[in-house]
Amino acid sequence: MPADHEQGAGLTAGYPQESPVTVRVHHTQERGAVCRVAGDLDIEGLAPAEESLTGLVRQAPPVLVVDLEEVGFCDSSGLNLLLKTRAAALEAGVRFRLAAVAPTVMRVLELTGAQTVFSIHDSVDAALSA
Repeated sequence: MPADHEQGAGLTAGYPQESPVTVRVHHTQERGAVCRVAGDLDIEGLAPAEESLTGLVRQAPPVLVVDLEEVGFCDSSGLNLLLKTRAAALEAGVRFRLAAVAPTVMRVLELTGAQTVFSIHDSVDAALSA
């Protein structure tokens, strides 16, 4: 995976279609990785985020920060992706953090009690330096 890349195109019935989710990944000088997700983190647009997060965990950076500031909606499949990625990161020895969590995503985390299992920070910088 290159130092910086973006995903967002998907295939629907064999035809290219823009995914409702855009994922941007960059690596910090400290060898941490930041995955910025924008759009709706739901069953229809999950593939780009899942592919990026799975690849990042495989690379085993010291810290993986998921920036959720631009996520407009998160359903149970999006929550499940975050929980699975957290578990895989812990198993790989990667510190996993959420940053700039959008209010709609925070609501899902609070309603499900999942906010208690995540390391949540106000900004990417705060998550990287924690």
